[in-house]
Amino acid sequence: MKVAVFSTKSYDKEFLNNVKGDQNLVYYEAQLNADTVNLTQGFDAVCIFVNDRCDADIIGKLKQNGIRFITLRCAGFNNVDLQAAKEAGIKVARVPAYSPEAVAEHAVALIMTLNRKTHKAYLRIKENNYSLERLTGFNIHGKTIGVIGTGHIGQAFIRIMKGFGTRIVAYDPYPTDLVREMGVEYTDMETLLSESDIISLHCPLTKENHHLINSDSIAKMKDNVMLINTSRGGLLDTKATIKGLKTQKIGYLGIDVYEQEEHLFYQDLSEEIIEDDTIARLMSFPNVIMTAHQGFFTKEALTEIALVTMANLCAFEDGKESGNEIN
Repeated sequence: MKVAVFSTKSYDKEFLNNVKGDQNLVYYEAQLNADTVNLTQGFDAVCIFVNDRCDADIIGKLKQNGIRFITLRCAGFNNVDLQAAKEAGIKVARVPAYSPEAVAEHAVALIMTLNRKTHKAYLRIKENNYSLERLTGFNIHGKTIGVIGTGHIGQAFIRIMKGFGTRIVAYDPYPTDLVREMGVEYTDMETLLSESDIISLHCPLTKENHHLINSDSIAKMKDNVMLINTSRGGLLDTKATIKGLKTQKIGYLGIDVYEQEEHLFYQDLSEEIIEDDTIARLMSFPNVIMTAHQGFFTKEALTEIALVTMANLCAFEDGKESGNEIN
């Protein structure tokens, strides 16, 4: 098949080319959106990433252009209108579990950096400043960790945090015995918010949980709570989060995702004037760390993403199901 691959960087090409076989991949650095959808003319399928847009209008144009298949290089699919795709007769598949450990380990890295302020210590040492003033952290051992979402990534995160000697409480609409056997206490959301010293989000973004973290939920949290989000930016109401930081209700914020990231992430904007005042305000806090959606970014994860993406394409071409279809 001829496949248009959007939002590609050098690493995407490297890992996809290693396993593409006979598939005809054409790479576009641009995101798929209303301005670029005409590039799909003459293709059989599109391969997209987290910030590509596949709303009803774009899917309608994809159908007109002869696209029969959409494959995502990620687990989340909130950027695809699945109902519109179904009505258009376009199948959609994803990479459901490329490397849960990669994202979980990144969440822990954010926790450790925020807590022990290693980023600030590093910069001090570079300037021959060996003072320990204002670098005080806290023991994670004995703390209560709240995990929202106990799928593959949530479970990997739980396994790591159990090693610190923590109490773990979790919320998930679909609790599992496997997680209970790990010594985790399932509880309601209000209890999790009120008892957790560190809260980490590991759930997909849906219409139901959009702005799951908002003014009301923040008010129920412990004072000086640490909040970590490596899932999707839309889970956090950014304005409410900023208010929580200003009032010191949120004592630490570590995010690998951002609600408006599609206009920023995966681009070098170091010489540009950023017009997004919200992200500028976020980055003005000394107790905030943001990374640019790199939680997945390991060799193992990139290899698995490429392999599963190719498997999805080959299965569709052969008239079979890969097991990763979502519509």
